Amino acid sequence: MRSNVGLWWLLCSFCLLMGIVYTGWNIAAHVGDPVRRVEWVGTVALFFTAAMAALIGFYLNRVHKAQGGELPEDVLTADIDDGDPEQGHFSPWSWWPITLAFSAALAIIGLAVGTWMLPIGVGVFVVAIVGWVYEYYRGYFAR
Repeated sequence: MRSNVGLWWLLCSFCLLMGIVYTGWNIAAHVGDPVRRVEWVGTVALFFTAAMAALIGFYLNRVHKAQGGELPEDVLTADIDDGDPEQGHFSPWSWWPITLAFSAALAIIGLAVGTWMLPIGVGVFVVAIVGWVYEYYRGYFAR
């Protein structure tokens, strides 16, 4: 986590420096034009990006100090398997996510083309989400 904190603070300082350079360059480029002296969209975007990176860096720094431990990627003697958490159980053979995506596409097409298709998409969604949740309760893979 130490490296993440350092990267976020580096990103903050880079965006802050680029915001200052960008604003100064705009002021220098438009000396005689008081209306277009500063290009506000880029200036505000760079300074807000620096502020958001500082916010994330500050938060990660506080979390790192509160936990007191080191992550496996911060320890030089750690193995690759030390940072390999359990991700959960996923079904590589399941067709329900494709059905769920089809129902979302059908509902969006229903919003764009005709509202009569929207209830059909919602109905397919209900069937797909129930099937996906309960796929281990029946059939060949029942537990």
